[in-house]
Amino acid sequence: MNKRCLEFWSVCLTALMLGGANLSFAQDAVSGGRDWGRSVVTIEFTHKVYDYYQPWSKRPRTAAKNALVIGPRELLTTAEELNDLTLVRVQKDGRGKWWNAELSWIDYHANLAIITCADDTFWRGLEQAEFTNGKPVKENLQLVRWKNGNLEARKAEFTQYLVEDGRLTYINYLQMELSTDMSGVGGAEPVVAGGKVVGIANFQAGNICRVLPAVFVRTILEARKGGKYRGLGYFPFVWQPAENPAVHKFLKMDGEPRGAVVIDVPPGGPAENLKMRDIILQVDGFDIDIQGYYQDPDYGQLILENLATRGHFAGDTVRLKVWRDGKMQDIHYKLPRADYSQKLLPDYTFDRDPEYLIAGGLVFQPLTLSYLRSWGADWKRQAPFRLSYYNSENPTPERPALLVLSVVLPDQYNIGYQDVRFLVVDQVNGKKVSRLKDLAEALKKPVNGFHVIDFMRSDSLHRVVLDAAELDNATQRVLEQFRIQKDHVFNEDTVAGIGR
Repeated sequence: MNKRCLEFWSVCLTALMLGGANLSFAQDAVSGGRDWGRSVVTIEFTHKVYDYYQPWSKRPRTAAKNALVIGPRELLTTAEELNDLTLVRVQKDGRGKWWNAELSWIDYHANLAIITCADDTFWRGLEQAEFTNGKPVKENLQLVRWKNGNLEARKAEFTQYLVEDGRLTYINYLQMELSTDMSGVGGAEPVVAGGKVVGIANFQAGNICRVLPAVFVRTILEARKGGKYRGLGYFPFVWQPAENPAVHKFLKMDGEPRGAVVIDVPPGGPAENLKMRDIILQVDGFDIDIQGYYQDPDYGQLILENLATRGHFAGDTVRLKVWRDGKMQDIHYKLPRADYSQKLLPDYTFDRDPEYLIAGGLVFQPLTLSYLRSWGADWKRQAPFRLSYYNSENPTPERPALLVLSVVLPDQYNIGYQDVRFLVVDQVNGKKVSRLKDLAEALKKPVNGFHVIDFMRSDSLHRVVLDAAELDNATQRVLEQFRIQKDHVFNEDTVAGIGR
């Protein structure tokens, strides 16, 4: 055998050995002391997708993601896209038969949901997964999922722990960041190590993915099982770092600079036992530094918002030590529950049809972030500024919500107003309106035979005047012309999105 042949077979043998090592590694990753194929299943779901520009229209969307067996007849997955469901099915072993299933519990703020299946045959051969308990696991991490009928396992490398907004909420809580070459991550793939679950993946950008860590998931599941889960609590106040020494001098605080300065407290809200210019020095005994961070014994330097969810739920009391009026004070702070309706522009309006009211071709809708997101991923720049501006405002007793004239469906009744759109309503017939039911009541009381609609100050039209006597006829004509079944859809108050 010549030298070139020997080199060729040497390369082949080396590749074979490396391939065998990689195969062994993949098999170890899949097993990890257990067969993850018995704990990971696929769920397929169909839900309604709404067109907020035409709120009377909707279409179905079908997608799939992963779920994890966590107990008798319980499958854990992420809450994302499980809103407004019409159908759920489950499949095991990566292929074959599908079983009908149903949503038994969901918390959008925590981004967790539990699916169940009534058919006993589905559960045969499946095994309950176990979450890690104790110190965080950072080594030998694997992402596991079913793909094309095969159980795929890929290595993931720990990057950092951080505290940021959840996928479906304004609450900041603990998350894990990993690096992986697995693509398309974010469909509730379990992250495993040593035969246990380290976390649930829920987002990916490039080769970086975000994971709900086991400590966060396990705490919620255990509280739910014990009937003690009241939803996630949070800190609604706004603070800023106190890095400039002049801040402490101005607030008459002696000693080493420390703590975060409260700069905004929602009026009349759950933060009423905090005041502006309070310096938060400790939360639950953890010292807060001048950048608003504390030293977590398990996860290192984390921002103080994490202490609202670290072993706490809504309604729990957190101990604060603050500097106020030249002296130290202890405060027992009750955590409010996360609720989309607490904001002037609700983040989401899950599990209900979009609300609207059509009056003479004028289409009125609640102003929500769901509506603004219809401008796309870059809605903060693409949506009309006079609408997105209100996202930074807080609700008040006089103005708990906002209505927008979104579009005018042309008709002889509304000639001259056909191009009017994206205006926030101030009052109708002299009455302040914040909700569609307020608008409906105001339209029952015209002023001298006319409906007068005033808008918030902007660079566009300030007032619309319509003939009250012709309103009903015009509305019916518009519905027939544009083939719209109803002139309005009203719902109950915005749901909190927890514990369904």
